[in-house]
Amino acid sequence: MRLIVSSIALILALIPSGCGIYTFSGASISADIKTISILNFPNEATLGPSTMSVTFTEKIKDYYQQNTNLSIVDENGDLQIEGYISDYRVTPVAASASQNQNQGDFASLTRVTIEVFASYVNTKNDEFDFERTFSFFVDFDQNRTDLSSNEQQFVEEIFDQIIFDIFNASVANW
Repeated sequence: MRLIVSSIALILALIPSGCGIYTFSGASISADIKTISILNFPNEATLGPSTMSVTFTEKIKDYYQQNTNLSIVDENGDLQIEGYISDYRVTPVAASASQNQNQGDFASLTRVTIEVFASYVNTKNDEFDFERTFSFFVDFDQNRTDLSSNEQQFVEEIFDQIIFDIFNASVANW
């Protein structure tokens, strides 16, 4: 019986000592990577709320801090992320016919889309480096929802998904 318990304890002790550190968030980070630098993501989109740059930058830093054991440094981290908000657009998705002859048709469903260009550098292994655009959108019924009253909520929802996608592409290697 003692041999079985000792064997199980030995197996459990050896399991986490693989090639890297694995977290419940799905991150797979090499043990020699200790820091990450995330530069400011400026807003280069012609439209959108003026607070997008600060909101995105703080949200992505918070996400990496909450989901990894990496220390955030101002520059020259073992992992480096930088980029910019490249596009913000509001487009009609579905039209509705007006019941009034004096009124034209209108968009009943509207889409808010944001694109973020991100560059990721792994200074320990350049196999995982990338530069690409991440995009997500939210649709809303313009007849029931006012854009100006809900725009910040939409932006944060879109940013949450884009940050999740950047995280997966970088440290989760998905």
